[in-house]
Amino acid sequence: MPAYFDYNATTPLSDAAREAWLNASTHHWYNASSLYREAGFTSQKLDAARERLADLLGCDAGRIVFTSGASESNNALFASLPAGEQVAISAIEHPSVREAAREWTKKPVIEIPVNEQGVVELEVVLQVIKDSRPPLISVMAANNESGTIQPWRRIANLCEEHGVAFHCDAAQWIGKQDSKSLGRCSYITGSAHKFGGPKGIGFLVLRDEVEPLCYLRGGPQENGRRAGTENYPAIEAMVTALESISALLPQTEEKQVPLRDAFVDSLRSSMPELRVIGEGVPRLWNTVLMVMPRHDNLKWLTRLSRLGFAISTGSACSSGKEGSSVVVTALGASWEELKRVVRISGGWHTTQAEWRALAEAFQTVSTDLDAGGPGKAALLFT
Repeated sequence: MPAYFDYNATTPLSDAAREAWLNASTHHWYNASSLYREAGFTSQKLDAARERLADLLGCDAGRIVFTSGASESNNALFASLPAGEQVAISAIEHPSVREAAREWTKKPVIEIPVNEQGVVELEVVLQVIKDSRPPLISVMAANNESGTIQPWRRIANLCEEHGVAFHCDAAQWIGKQDSKSLGRCSYITGSAHKFGGPKGIGFLVLRDEVEPLCYLRGGPQENGRRAGTENYPAIEAMVTALESISALLPQTEEKQVPLRDAFVDSLRSSMPELRVIGEGVPRLWNTVLMVMPRHDNLKWLTRLSRLGFAISTGSACSSGKEGSSVVVTALGASWEELKRVVRISGGWHTTQAEWRALAEAFQTVSTDLDAGGPGKAALLFT
């Protein structure tokens, strides 16, 4: 496996999640909706996993609906809103929020701008509430591209004070920061593969235990809110992954922030014009969104890939659509700047040696690109 620096796009399956999935698939593969004894055991295991996830999120278990991931959860939420309602979302939301809001509400979506650091300000949210009275406001907990942490707790309180529902896409927050206070949000969405769980499983937390959901029709599963046989092995793996990774969080941030910042300092020694988005505000401990001083981001990405390093040009879900970076677009960047954006996102176990090697690889590629030839990076690959 190459030196992997694209954890915000997806993560490798953790050992704990793999073991949990195999055990559940071997011993509890039965349909939880069936009536025989073995199916009953599986149903009990499913209920227990829902309770454990509720404890991690700080919410009632009856609010949780298991889905295929955050994209389905976001679509389910907006599809279930009353027709014709005009919702408000931040200008830096993930495409699965932005496009779902546009598609399902059938009315122009109110975009809440961000400041120069890529953060939503409370005063702006309050003004949107006063001017438009939207029934729902959606602001992510932490941005998938820049890692900037949004004031979601204060926004949740503000929305509650004014009788507005608050949705928080917490896909990047969960597994990187403590999640126990997320339950105060009206709606929460998350996805297992962002924190060491399997792909194809996630959840939507609804406002209360009786709120209906009408996105996917069919059988009575998930209290009639989401049809289809529950994927208990994947659910068990997701919850186990989050339990195991949550125990590492305090020491992870303490260890990883100095390594991330040393990486940036190293790059600036040879590229002083380097711009880091959100550098002046709290960010996720693993993330660096950079506007390179020169050369297109695809050139950086492909040559670093040849050297064995996996990075990205921004959100994998928005690449090629409205520019490679939703965040940098929201900050008013030019098209030329957008083409120079790269994202680095490390993991819980990324080592100092890997961060240093990535910095050295960037400097090697910089020399190659400045020289205008195939250079060392291309020769090493061939």
